[in-house]
Amino acid sequence: MRKFVLPLAAFAALLASCGGENKPSSAPAAAEAPTPKPTDESRRFPKENLVDTQVVDRHLLGKSFMPGGTLATYKKGKVEYQMFAARLATPLDAAIILPDWKNALKDAKVQAAFGGYSGDDAGRPVFVFAKGDWIAGVAGLPEKQADQQARVLASYLN
Repeated sequence: MRKFVLPLAAFAALLASCGGENKPSSAPAAAEAPTPKPTDESRRFPKENLVDTQVVDRHLLGKSFMPGGTLATYKKGKVEYQMFAARLATPLDAAIILPDWKNALKDAKVQAAFGGYSGDDAGRPVFVFAKGDWIAGVAGLPEKQADQQARVLASYLN
């Protein structure tokens, strides 16, 4: 029996020593493909009280989970607020971002009429929703006013 175990152990040791080596690849690591610059969607925002629009290449509203898109700034009296919209490849892509918003917002509430959320983001109210392949919303207005503005914005997104 001992004659049989010794060669078997030697064979196992030989197999273990023949494991693949972790050689560094001679090919350079593939660089991350640059994302295409978002389209200026300024035409999709209501013009009343509009101060400015800007195209943000990525991380709309400073959120790492948000793609680039268009940010519109409004001012009505002393109240300043923003609307934002980003077009994604598919409606599913837009819907996938919503749970990230839910997690990012303090005291997030479901907005059933929109299939989105409202809540507090660093002391500022945010109302966010998906419509088709769009992720959009209003930042800086109380919920009731944000709901009204979101309805207007949604009518511009098709």
